Amino acid sequence: MLESVPEPAEEIRLTRFSHGAGCACKLSPAELRTVLGLVRGLDPPADPNLLVGLDTADDAAVYRVRDDLAIVFTADFFTPIVDDPYDFGRVAATNALSDIYAMGARPIMALNLVAWPREGLPFELLARTIDGGADVVRSAGALVVGGHSIDDQEPKYGCAVVGTVDPRAVLTNGGARPGDALVLTKPIGLGIISTALKRDEAPPALLQEAVRLMTTLNEGARDAALEVGVNAATDVTGFGLLGHLREMLMASGLSARLDPGRVPVIDGVRDLLAAGMVAGGTKRNHAFVDPDVEWAGLSPDEQLLLADAQTSGGLLLAVDPAKAGALVAALGRRGTPAAAVIGHTVEGAPGRIGIR
Repeated sequence: MLESVPEPAEEIRLTRFSHGAGCACKLSPAELRTVLGLVRGLDPPADPNLLVGLDTADDAAVYRVRDDLAIVFTADFFTPIVDDPYDFGRVAATNALSDIYAMGARPIMALNLVAWPREGLPFELLARTIDGGADVVRSAGALVVGGHSIDDQEPKYGCAVVGTVDPRAVLTNGGARPGDALVLTKPIGLGIISTALKRDEAPPALLQEAVRLMTTLNEGARDAALEVGVNAATDVTGFGLLGHLREMLMASGLSARLDPGRVPVIDGVRDLLAAGMVAGGTKRNHAFVDPDVEWAGLSPDEQLLLADAQTSGGLLLAVDPAKAGALVAALGRRGTPAAAVIGHTVEGAPGRIGIR
Protein backbone atom coordinates (compact mmCIF):
# COMPACT_ATOMS: atom_id res chain seq x y z
CA MET A 1 0.00 0.00 0.00
CA LEU A 2 0.98 3.65 -0.23
CA GLU A 3 2.29 3.80 3.34
CA SER A 4 4.93 1.15 2.64
CA VAL A 5 6.53 3.10 -0.22
CA PRO A 6 9.27 5.58 0.80
CA GLU A 7 8.87 9.20 -0.24
CA PRO A 8 11.41 10.46 -2.80
CA ALA A 9 14.12 12.77 -1.47
CA GLU A 10 13.03 15.64 -3.73
CA GLU A 11 9.66 16.61 -5.13
CA ILE A 12 9.37 15.47 -8.72
CA ARG A 13 6.64 16.97 -10.88
CA LEU A 14 5.32 14.27 -13.18
CA THR A 15 3.68 16.77 -15.53
CA ARG A 16 7.16 18.02 -16.43
CA PHE A 17 7.81 14.67 -18.08
CA SER A 18 4.78 14.69 -20.38
CA HIS A 19 4.26 16.51 -23.67
CA GLY A 20 0.51 16.59 -23.04
CA ALA A 21 -1.75 16.10 -20.07
CA GLY A 22 -4.17 13.21 -19.60
CA CYS A 23 -6.64 12.62 -22.42
CA ALA A 24 -5.45 15.77 -24.20
CA CYS A 25 -2.48 13.69 -25.42
CA LYS A 26 -4.77 11.48 -27.52
CA LEU A 27 -4.63 11.55 -31.29
CA SER A 28 -7.27 13.97 -32.51
CA PRO A 29 -10.47 12.66 -34.12
CA ALA A 30 -9.17 13.83 -37.51
CA GLU A 31 -5.83 12.07 -37.05
CA LEU A 32 -7.54 8.91 -35.86
CA ARG A 33 -9.85 8.95 -38.87
CA THR A 34 -6.80 9.20 -41.16
CA VAL A 35 -5.06 6.28 -39.47
CA LEU A 36 -8.10 4.02 -39.49
CA GLY A 37 -8.65 4.83 -43.14
CA LEU A 38 -5.20 3.42 -43.91
CA VAL A 39 -5.52 0.29 -41.79
CA ARG A 40 -6.53 -2.92 -43.55
CA GLY A 41 -8.53 -5.68 -41.89
CA LEU A 42 -10.66 -3.59 -39.51
CA ASP A 43 -13.98 -4.18 -41.22
CA PRO A 44 -16.76 -5.00 -38.72
CA PRO A 45 -16.49 -8.73 -37.94
CA ALA A 46 -19.38 -10.86 -39.14
CA ASP A 47 -20.20 -12.30 -35.73
CA PRO A 48 -23.76 -11.96 -34.40
CA ASN A 49 -22.47 -12.12 -30.82
CA LEU A 50 -20.40 -8.95 -31.24
CA LEU A 51 -23.01 -6.51 -30.01
CA VAL A 52 -20.80 -3.40 -30.07
CA GLY A 53 -17.67 -3.16 -32.19
CA LEU A 54 -15.80 -0.63 -34.30
CA ASP A 55 -18.54 0.83 -36.44
CA THR A 56 -20.05 3.43 -34.04
CA ALA A 57 -16.91 4.65 -32.20
CA ASP A 58 -18.46 3.54 -28.92
CA ASP A 59 -16.69 3.48 -25.56
CA ALA A 60 -16.06 -0.27 -25.31
CA ALA A 61 -16.54 -3.54 -27.16
CA VAL A 62 -19.38 -5.82 -26.07
CA TYR A 63 -19.47 -9.57 -26.82
CA ARG A 64 -22.37 -11.85 -25.90
CA VAL A 65 -21.36 -15.18 -24.35
CA ARG A 66 -24.83 -16.22 -23.14
CA ASP A 67 -28.35 -14.94 -23.52
CA ASP A 68 -28.01 -13.29 -20.11
CA LEU A 69 -24.30 -12.40 -20.13
CA ALA A 70 -22.03 -10.22 -22.26
CA ILE A 71 -18.38 -9.26 -21.77
CA VAL A 72 -17.40 -5.59 -22.03
CA PHE A 73 -13.76 -4.77 -22.82
CA THR A 74 -11.87 -1.47 -23.00
CA ALA A 75 -8.40 0.03 -22.52
CA ASP A 76 -7.26 3.56 -21.70
CA PHE A 77 -3.95 5.11 -20.67
CA PHE A 78 -2.27 8.50 -20.87
CA THR A 79 0.55 10.75 -19.73
CA PRO A 80 0.56 12.42 -16.27
CA ILE A 81 -2.20 14.96 -15.75
CA VAL A 82 -1.24 15.78 -12.15
CA ASP A 83 2.08 15.81 -10.32
CA ASP A 84 1.22 13.52 -7.43
CA PRO A 85 1.79 9.93 -8.62
CA TYR A 86 -0.89 8.43 -6.39
CA ASP A 87 -3.47 10.87 -7.78
CA PHE A 88 -2.20 10.20 -11.31
CA GLY A 89 -2.93 6.51 -10.80
CA ARG A 90 -6.35 7.21 -9.34
CA VAL A 91 -7.34 9.52 -12.21
CA ALA A 92 -6.12 7.11 -14.89
CA ALA A 93 -7.95 4.14 -13.40
CA THR A 94 -11.15 6.12 -12.86
CA ASN A 95 -10.98 7.22 -16.49
CA ALA A 96 -10.52 3.65 -17.75
CA LEU A 97 -13.42 2.36 -15.65
CA SER A 98 -15.63 5.09 -17.09
CA ASP A 99 -15.87 3.28 -20.43
CA ILE A 100 -17.36 0.28 -18.65
CA TYR A 101 -19.94 2.41 -16.85
CA ALA A 102 -20.86 4.18 -20.09
CA MET A 103 -21.98 0.81 -21.46
CA GLY A 104 -24.19 0.17 -18.43
CA ALA A 105 -21.81 -2.54 -17.26
CA ARG A 106 -20.07 -3.62 -14.04
CA PRO A 107 -16.25 -3.83 -13.98
CA ILE A 108 -14.83 -7.14 -12.75
CA MET A 109 -11.07 -7.01 -13.42
CA ALA A 110 -8.30 -4.77 -14.72
CA LEU A 111 -4.76 -5.04 -16.08
CA ASN A 112 -2.20 -2.28 -15.50
CA LEU A 113 -0.71 -0.65 -18.61
CA VAL A 114 2.63 0.96 -17.75
CA ALA A 115 5.26 2.92 -19.69
CA TRP A 116 8.03 4.27 -17.46
CA PRO A 117 11.57 5.60 -17.94
CA ARG A 118 14.06 3.14 -16.53
CA GLU A 119 16.32 6.11 -15.86
CA GLY A 120 15.14 9.56 -14.83
CA LEU A 121 12.15 8.74 -12.62
CA PRO A 122 12.34 6.67 -9.42
CA PHE A 123 10.47 3.39 -9.43
CA GLU A 124 8.98 4.46 -6.09
CA LEU A 125 6.84 6.93 -8.04
CA LEU A 126 5.66 4.16 -10.33
CA ALA A 127 4.75 2.06 -7.29
CA ARG A 128 2.68 4.94 -5.92
CA THR A 129 0.99 5.37 -9.32
CA ILE A 130 0.04 1.70 -9.44
CA ASP A 131 -1.16 1.87 -5.84
CA GLY A 132 -3.47 4.74 -6.73
CA GLY A 133 -4.91 2.86 -9.68
CA ALA A 134 -5.34 -0.34 -7.68
CA ASP A 135 -7.17 1.44 -4.88
CA VAL A 136 -9.68 2.88 -7.35
CA VAL A 137 -10.21 -0.48 -9.09
CA ARG A 138 -10.83 -2.14 -5.75
CA SER A 139 -13.24 0.62 -4.73
CA ALA A 140 -15.20 -0.21 -7.89
CA GLY A 141 -15.51 -3.82 -6.75
CA ALA A 142 -13.09 -5.16 -9.36
CA LEU A 143 -9.76 -6.99 -9.22
CA VAL A 144 -6.31 -5.98 -10.45
CA VAL A 145 -5.01 -9.17 -12.03
CA GLY A 146 -1.68 -8.20 -13.62
CA GLY A 147 -0.49 -5.98 -16.43
CA HIS A 148 2.32 -5.10 -18.79
CA SER A 149 5.19 -2.59 -18.62
CA ILE A 150 7.72 -1.13 -21.04
CA ASP A 151 10.67 1.24 -20.75
CA ASP A 152 9.68 4.61 -22.20
CA GLN A 153 11.11 8.11 -21.92
CA GLU A 154 7.65 9.49 -21.17
CA PRO A 155 5.63 8.04 -18.27
CA LYS A 156 2.19 6.65 -19.07
CA TYR A 157 -0.31 4.69 -17.03
CA GLY A 158 -3.77 3.27 -17.44
CA CYS A 159 -5.77 0.06 -17.44
CA ALA A 160 -7.39 -2.51 -19.66
CA VAL A 161 -10.72 -3.31 -18.02
CA VAL A 162 -13.19 -6.17 -18.40
CA GLY A 163 -16.78 -5.85 -17.29
CA THR A 164 -20.06 -7.74 -17.54
CA VAL A 165 -23.55 -6.70 -18.56
CA ASP A 166 -26.88 -8.25 -19.47
CA PRO A 167 -26.96 -8.16 -23.31
CA ARG A 168 -30.52 -6.82 -23.11
CA ALA A 169 -29.44 -3.85 -20.98
CA VAL A 170 -26.36 -2.59 -22.85
CA LEU A 171 -26.13 1.18 -23.15
CA THR A 172 -24.64 2.43 -26.41
CA ASN A 173 -23.96 5.77 -28.04
CA GLY A 174 -26.27 4.89 -30.94
CA GLY A 175 -29.69 4.68 -29.33
CA ALA A 176 -30.68 8.35 -29.07
CA ARG A 177 -34.12 9.26 -30.43
CA PRO A 178 -35.43 12.55 -31.86
CA GLY A 179 -36.42 14.94 -29.10
CA ASP A 180 -34.32 13.25 -26.40
CA ALA A 181 -33.01 15.49 -23.64
CA LEU A 182 -29.23 15.56 -23.36
CA VAL A 183 -27.97 15.32 -19.78
CA LEU A 184 -24.35 15.89 -18.72
CA THR A 185 -23.32 14.50 -15.33
CA LYS A 186 -20.05 16.37 -14.55
CA PRO A 187 -18.96 19.96 -15.18
CA ILE A 188 -16.39 20.63 -17.91
CA GLY A 189 -13.10 22.54 -17.81
CA LEU A 190 -10.71 19.81 -16.72
CA GLY A 191 -8.42 20.24 -19.72
CA ILE A 192 -8.08 23.95 -19.02
CA ILE A 193 -7.11 23.27 -15.39
CA SER A 194 -4.54 20.63 -16.37
CA THR A 195 -3.01 23.03 -18.88
CA ALA A 196 -2.78 25.69 -16.17
CA LEU A 197 -1.03 23.17 -13.92
CA LYS A 198 1.65 22.51 -16.53
CA ARG A 199 2.19 26.28 -16.77
CA ASP A 200 2.26 26.80 -12.97
CA GLU A 201 -0.96 28.85 -13.16
CA ALA A 202 -3.48 26.53 -11.48
CA PRO A 203 -4.85 27.77 -8.14
CA PRO A 204 -4.47 24.99 -5.52
CA ALA A 205 -8.17 24.94 -4.66
CA LEU A 206 -9.13 24.61 -8.32
CA LEU A 207 -6.64 21.80 -8.83
CA GLN A 208 -8.04 20.03 -5.77
CA GLU A 209 -11.54 20.26 -7.22
CA ALA A 210 -10.31 18.91 -10.55
CA VAL A 211 -8.72 15.90 -8.84
CA ARG A 212 -11.93 15.29 -6.91
CA LEU A 213 -13.97 15.27 -10.11
CA MET A 214 -11.48 13.15 -12.05
CA THR A 215 -11.40 10.52 -9.29
CA THR A 216 -15.18 10.35 -8.90
CA LEU A 217 -16.36 7.11 -10.46
CA ASN A 218 -19.23 7.26 -12.96
CA GLU A 219 -20.76 4.29 -11.15
CA GLY A 220 -23.53 6.42 -9.66
CA ALA A 221 -24.27 7.98 -13.03
CA ARG A 222 -24.55 4.51 -14.56
CA ASP A 223 -26.92 3.41 -11.80
CA ALA A 224 -29.11 6.47 -12.31
CA ALA A 225 -29.18 5.91 -16.07
CA LEU A 226 -30.26 2.29 -15.61
CA GLU A 227 -32.79 3.20 -12.93
CA VAL A 228 -34.57 5.80 -15.06
CA GLY A 229 -33.93 4.20 -18.44
CA VAL A 230 -31.92 6.19 -20.98
CA ASN A 231 -31.74 5.71 -24.73
CA ALA A 232 -28.02 6.38 -25.26
CA ALA A 233 -24.88 7.02 -23.26
CA THR A 234 -21.23 7.90 -23.72
CA ASP A 235 -18.50 9.34 -21.53
CA VAL A 236 -16.90 12.73 -22.15
CA THR A 237 -13.11 12.53 -22.33
CA GLY A 238 -10.38 13.58 -24.73
CA PHE A 239 -12.53 14.68 -27.68
CA GLY A 240 -14.42 17.17 -25.51
CA LEU A 241 -18.15 17.62 -25.00
CA LEU A 242 -18.79 18.54 -28.64
CA GLY A 243 -16.64 15.72 -29.98
CA HIS A 244 -18.36 13.02 -27.97
CA LEU A 245 -21.78 14.52 -28.61
CA ARG A 246 -20.99 14.42 -32.31
CA GLU A 247 -20.07 10.72 -32.04
CA MET A 248 -23.39 10.00 -30.33
CA LEU A 249 -25.28 11.91 -33.02
CA MET A 250 -23.43 10.17 -35.85
CA ALA A 251 -24.15 6.76 -34.31
CA SER A 252 -27.81 7.67 -33.77
CA GLY A 253 -28.36 9.41 -37.13
CA LEU A 254 -29.44 12.68 -35.52
CA SER A 255 -28.61 16.36 -35.04
CA ALA A 256 -28.78 18.31 -31.77
CA ARG A 257 -29.44 21.73 -30.30
CA LEU A 258 -27.11 22.67 -27.46
CA ASP A 259 -27.65 25.45 -24.92
CA PRO A 260 -24.16 26.52 -23.77
CA GLY A 261 -25.62 28.53 -20.89
CA ARG A 262 -26.86 25.29 -19.31
CA VAL A 263 -23.60 23.37 -19.63
CA PRO A 264 -22.09 23.00 -16.13
CA VAL A 265 -18.60 24.51 -15.90
CA ILE A 266 -16.14 24.26 -13.01
CA ASP A 267 -16.00 27.54 -11.09
CA GLY A 268 -12.84 29.48 -11.95
CA VAL A 269 -12.24 27.80 -15.30
CA ARG A 270 -13.37 30.76 -17.38
CA ASP A 271 -10.71 32.96 -15.73
CA LEU A 272 -8.03 30.44 -16.76
CA LEU A 273 -9.51 30.26 -20.25
CA ALA A 274 -9.33 34.04 -20.59
CA ALA A 275 -5.66 33.80 -19.60
CA GLY A 276 -4.99 31.44 -22.53
CA MET A 277 -4.87 28.09 -20.72
CA VAL A 278 -5.92 25.99 -23.70
CA ALA A 279 -4.48 22.56 -24.47
CA GLY A 280 -3.33 21.68 -27.97
CA GLY A 281 -5.76 18.75 -27.91
CA THR A 282 -8.62 21.18 -27.30
CA LYS A 283 -7.64 23.25 -30.33
CA ARG A 284 -7.53 20.10 -32.45
CA ASN A 285 -10.96 19.10 -31.13
CA HIS A 286 -12.36 22.50 -32.10
CA ALA A 287 -10.91 22.29 -35.59
CA PHE A 288 -12.49 18.86 -36.08
CA VAL A 289 -16.03 19.73 -34.96
CA ASP A 290 -16.10 23.26 -36.39
CA PRO A 291 -17.55 22.29 -39.82
CA ASP A 292 -20.46 20.53 -38.08
CA VAL A 293 -21.33 23.24 -35.55
CA GLU A 294 -23.53 26.31 -36.08
CA TRP A 295 -21.96 28.59 -33.48
CA ALA A 296 -24.61 31.35 -33.60
CA GLY A 297 -22.16 34.05 -32.53
CA LEU A 298 -20.68 32.14 -29.57
CA SER A 299 -17.37 33.73 -28.58
CA PRO A 300 -14.10 31.95 -29.48
CA ASP A 301 -13.33 31.26 -25.80
CA GLU A 302 -16.76 29.70 -25.22
CA GLN A 303 -16.31 27.58 -28.35
CA LEU A 304 -13.01 26.27 -27.00
CA LEU A 305 -14.62 25.52 -23.64
CA LEU A 306 -17.18 23.26 -25.30
CA ALA A 307 -14.32 21.49 -27.11
CA ASP A 308 -12.09 21.29 -24.02
CA ALA A 309 -10.32 17.92 -23.79
CA GLN A 310 -11.64 16.28 -20.62
CA THR A 311 -9.99 13.55 -18.59
CA SER A 312 -12.26 11.25 -16.59
CA GLY A 313 -15.24 13.46 -17.33
CA GLY A 314 -18.90 12.67 -16.81
CA LEU A 315 -21.43 10.72 -18.82
CA LEU A 316 -23.51 12.28 -21.59
CA LEU A 317 -26.96 10.70 -21.58
CA ALA A 318 -29.84 10.90 -24.05
CA VAL A 319 -33.20 10.34 -22.39
CA ASP A 320 -36.90 10.75 -23.17
CA PRO A 321 -37.72 14.35 -22.22
CA ALA A 322 -40.50 13.14 -19.94
CA LYS A 323 -37.85 11.35 -17.87
CA ALA A 324 -35.26 14.13 -17.85
CA GLY A 325 -36.30 15.56 -14.49
CA ALA A 326 -36.34 12.11 -12.89
CA LEU A 327 -32.87 11.41 -14.31
CA VAL A 328 -31.37 14.64 -12.96
CA ALA A 329 -32.94 13.90 -9.57
CA ALA A 330 -31.61 10.34 -9.58
CA LEU A 331 -28.15 11.62 -10.50
CA GLY A 332 -28.29 14.08 -7.62
CA ARG A 333 -29.17 11.30 -5.18
CA ARG A 334 -26.23 9.27 -6.45
CA GLY A 335 -23.56 11.91 -5.96
CA THR A 336 -23.66 13.96 -9.17
CA PRO A 337 -25.34 17.22 -8.12
CA ALA A 338 -23.95 19.19 -11.10
CA ALA A 339 -25.94 17.12 -13.61
CA ALA A 340 -27.97 19.24 -16.02
CA VAL A 341 -30.05 19.12 -19.17
CA ILE A 342 -27.90 20.88 -21.78
CA GLY A 343 -29.87 20.45 -24.98
CA HIS A 344 -31.86 17.99 -27.04
CA THR A 345 -31.63 15.87 -30.16
CA VAL A 346 -33.49 16.68 -33.36
CA GLU A 347 -33.98 15.10 -36.74
CA GLY A 348 -31.40 16.33 -39.23
CA ALA A 349 -28.02 15.67 -40.76
CA PRO A 350 -26.16 13.19 -38.55
CA GLY A 351 -23.58 14.88 -36.37
CA ARG A 352 -24.76 18.46 -36.84
CA ILE A 353 -24.89 20.61 -33.68
CA GLY A 354 -26.69 23.91 -33.41
CA ILE A 355 -25.83 26.36 -30.64
CA ARG A 356 -28.82 28.28 -29.35
